[in-house]
Amino acid sequence: MNKLYMRQKVFSLGGKFTVKNKSDQDKYMIEGSLFSVPKTFTIIDANENVIGKITKKVFSFLPKFFVEVDGEEMITIQKEFSFFKARYRIDARNIEVQGDWWDKNFEVMSRGEVVGQVVEKWFAWGDTYEVTIFDETLEHIIISLVVAIDFVKQQDNAAAAASS
Repeated sequence: MNKLYMRQKVFSLGGKFTVKNKSDQDKYMIEGSLFSVPKTFTIIDANENVIGKITKKVFSFLPKFFVEVDGEEMITIQKEFSFFKARYRIDARNIEVQGDWWDKNFEVMSRGEVVGQVVEKWFAWGDTYEVTIFDETLEHIIISLVVAIDFVKQQDNAAAAASS
């Protein structure tokens, strides 16, 4: 079992932040594209290998996000049409998200078994999440999924602020 901590800096230009282990050492670096289209986030491990990439589809009626893990597209997050509260559908191979992923308190399931858990920590500057990895073989998928969910939420909040 691994515990990882993801703290996103609130005013970070381009969306640069790290995922740390329980010894407070950097395990992953997440770098967002500042001016490029489409907007992407790249996840890099401590050995400078790209382990994940999240991309927002440019021209679509409803927002859609693609998540690559270890060079293979594995997860799609699609906004669904609704009048009031934003609703999204997560499609992933052998992976399910159960719980309140919008408020970042959820479990990641694989074939009916809990393989990861995400809990948002309060009273921190910026969003901070504790990510518990029960199946370390799925660590890249779980970290990529958490970053993607955070990206989706940021995009939705930005769109809501712009329309106000």
